[in-house]
Amino acid sequence: MTNEPPKGLRANILRSYLNDPITDGEFFDGCKNDVSFKKLLFALCFFHAVVQERRKYGPIGWNIPYEFNETDLRISAQQLRMFLDDYEDVQFDALRYLTGECNYGGRVTDDWDRRTLTTILKKFYSEEIITIDQFKMDPNGIYTVPRHGDYEDYVNHAMTFPLTTTPAVFGMNDNADIKKDQKETNTMCVGILLTQSKITGGGGGKTSDELVNEVASDILAKLPNDFDIDGALKKYPTLYNQSMNTVLVQEMGRFNNLLVVIRKSLIDVQKAIRGLVVMSVELEEVVISILTSKIPQMWMKKSYPSLKPLGSYVNDFLARLQFLQDWFQHGPPTIFWISGFYFTQAFLTGAQQNYARKFKIPIDLLGFEFEIQRDQNPEVPPEDGVFVRGLYVDGARWDSDIQELNESFPKVLYDALPIMWVKPLLRSDIKPRPSYLTPVYKTAERRGVLSTTGHSTNFVIAVTLNTQKPSEFWVMRGVALLCQLSQ
Repeated sequence: MTNEPPKGLRANILRSYLNDPITDGEFFDGCKNDVSFKKLLFALCFFHAVVQERRKYGPIGWNIPYEFNETDLRISAQQLRMFLDDYEDVQFDALRYLTGECNYGGRVTDDWDRRTLTTILKKFYSEEIITIDQFKMDPNGIYTVPRHGDYEDYVNHAMTFPLTTTPAVFGMNDNADIKKDQKETNTMCVGILLTQSKITGGGGGKTSDELVNEVASDILAKLPNDFDIDGALKKYPTLYNQSMNTVLVQEMGRFNNLLVVIRKSLIDVQKAIRGLVVMSVELEEVVISILTSKIPQMWMKKSYPSLKPLGSYVNDFLARLQFLQDWFQHGPPTIFWISGFYFTQAFLTGAQQNYARKFKIPIDLLGFEFEIQRDQNPEVPPEDGVFVRGLYVDGARWDSDIQELNESFPKVLYDALPIMWVKPLLRSDIKPRPSYLTPVYKTAERRGVLSTTGHSTNFVIAVTLNTQKPSEFWVMRGVALLCQLSQ
């Protein structure tokens, strides 16, 4: 049996006030520092509702939808009471650590989610909650902390909150609602497709076998030959001062593995439709995926991460192959398509390695500085580092006029980032500037398997983008960079 949190911020806060230990009169009214306790307790319940409600916004809310529950709230409320009874002043640092790092943070496995959690908590566990009369919890002033009173006053105040919650309460803009609705629609459509047993042709249309055969023939006709790895090794041998040669050859090998799987599976599907080979479970899954325009699981086992439908995935795959072919034929490009790599980290390490070997610096002392370029058509590559393209801003946009992050335009969910200079430097030489540390992900899902580095397998690197707004502003908005979109 599960105990699901109620939908909506108001219902969530009211439920917290109707559960132990808050309903206990002795617990609620018996604190030495009564005013601070009741206001911070209300802020804690609000925080509890916010972290649960953010899940409905998908990856811009949390990379991983954590199951925060009443136990987290209960132990945090008891610790709040204990600290306010034992100390004259409010121990904010201790309370933030216990609540954000231990109670709620104990469930959080993603570093970027932990940053979001502690940022949200810092807003609610603050001196302003106590000192400012009716402190505003959101920019519009709809949600406020009630004045000091008894238990009923706090419950009645929560009852005045609106039934529907706007994204502004969570620090997001109105575009977040569009993403939420798209997510719910996609979930519904996927559910409907699962109820469909098979697709049959009617009214003189094509049968499912004919459709699959046609799509398979079309994809096979577009697939190029495998890369010539031996030829690539001769033309781009392993050199001490040029690590990008190794990156190219390794990428060709990875894409060759995927090419072989795609080509063989499609040929086998065509044979199975004609009755020449047995239709195995794996081939049947490929057939169903083609009919529902999804990427077959057989391919995904050898593929880079992608959320695209089948047609877009094939076009994207062909574009990546062409990117490597152009590199092989014409030499390293002036601007690298960072989204086109199978293993992006190898490319970034190669850029660092070239710099480290050129200046004889240990590579573990190096970091990256990131500079967005005004010139979108550079004719020559930079002396050190690389120019990259192909990133998208999720949750904000890059304002080229002021050269910094800015609010998204209404109904524009993603914004293409201009060409960026990724410049290796000694970490000690990287000068701090007003910026937002932006995580880069391979797909819009953002979630991946936790790797040995402590990061998600979907995570690529953290990029610093200029901004005059506080970093917390963008953290609450869930702003990130994506290597590819889901369309």
